[in-house]
Amino acid sequence: DMINHAPVTEQAVGGTLTIQQLMEATVGLSDNPAANILIRELGGLERLRAFYRGIGDTDTRVDRLEPEMNRLDGDKDTITPAQSARNIDRLFVRRDTPLTAASRTLLLGWMVATPTGPNRLKAGLPADWRLAHKTGTGGYGPTNDIGLAWPPSGGPLIITAYFHGARTSTEQQREAAIADATRMALSALGHA
Repeated sequence: DMINHAPVTEQAVGGTLTIQQLMEATVGLSDNPAANILIRELGGLERLRAFYRGIGDTDTRVDRLEPEMNRLDGDKDTITPAQSARNIDRLFVRRDTPLTAASRTLLLGWMVATPTGPNRLKAGLPADWRLAHKTGTGGYGPTNDIGLAWPPSGGPLIITAYFHGARTSTEQQREAAIADATRMALSALGHA
């Protein structure tokens, strides 16, 4: 099961991790082997697809595990920014979320505490805003960040930023594009 980017699972080789530890590693640190193990333990890709369909998402494609999913292959392993926003709304904002209150709180806590992506959405938000987010980075140029952002007063804004730079673009350039787009969107919404 050991593959690239394993900040938690690599340290546990020969030992054990709980499902909760694997979830925290996946959400908080994008640990690829942890994600693969969780998918396997939850019943495989078909079960994950069924979860998406169960929350009303008929668009998202989940076809492969890591690291194969990081290789561009048509429309395999794809989701749109709009569908990501709908999923975030269903899971974290709407009252009919399939998550228990405890699960929702735990997941949001990991998303707030994550050290990943400080130069993406977070860099585009005013300093007094709170962010719960999940980053994604593909091996062929995509750089993403999705989540909920809370201004000092009022409810959260759902933000999904997907950027696909040229193969020659750097991660820093792609992250700066996400931060700039976040600032522009907030300004357009009157949150400058």
